[in-house]
Amino acid sequence: MASALRIELDSPSPEAVDGRQIRAVSFQDARLEYVTGTLRKLGLDAAGSRLLVVGGGRGVLPHGLARLGFDVLSVDPSATATELARTAAEREGLAVTHRTSAAETLDVEDAAFDLAYYADTFEVTSRLDQVIEHAARVLRPGGVLLYDTVNRTPLSRLIYLGAFQAIPMTRIMPPGRYAADRLRTPDEMTAALARHGLHNEDVCDFKPKNPPSLVKAVLARRKGRITDEQIPPIVDFVLAPQARPLVTYLGYARKG
Repeated sequence: MASALRIELDSPSPEAVDGRQIRAVSFQDARLEYVTGTLRKLGLDAAGSRLLVVGGGRGVLPHGLARLGFDVLSVDPSATATELARTAAEREGLAVTHRTSAAETLDVEDAAFDLAYYADTFEVTSRLDQVIEHAARVLRPGGVLLYDTVNRTPLSRLIYLGAFQAIPMTRIMPPGRYAADRLRTPDEMTAALARHGLHNEDVCDFKPKNPPSLVKAVLARRKGRITDEQIPPIVDFVLAPQARPLVTYLGYARKG
């Protein structure tokens, strides 16, 4: 199908293959499981907590977090994605605020949030310190920064630089979305966070339960055989806290 070869991020067209949205729906269950586990570990409660989502995209993650009980503000650099997320929130009856703002120039008030979740951000910015400086600024003392990102390993390069944006058969991202110097190891992330007063306390691998299923799902989506919403049960991302992250990992850090 010719339409299945159209790669376009944040597109309202149902014919476009949007790698950001594919990642959002595929990662959703693992992200929410990690958030709820972190809340239990730290003795925190979603109800009554203000949470900022940076890189909220079309709203999959911020809307899932709102359903946990958080008071959510979601920002994204794409005005199109922001409007799609706002429309989805209205349709779903969710009181989530959506704004357009880049992580590098985050237009959010100081010390206003108990928690922040950074998604689809650290692995695509070339100004990581600037992004983290804003993250520290918007958190209250003792606040928690949760994130997920992409490690820099031979396997992650093969997947993110090769399969997802270079190999025609499996491409779901535009060229240049990812680069090797924007993929960071857990040690590099820990050091970057520490430079801005954020103390990393956990790193958790997450991956498809059956890795070949990821290829199967991507090929089926590109051919128009399945929708984005049909991808998660095929891929089934799971947390692997005891494993060394080879591709993607989650983590959290505390301010002060």
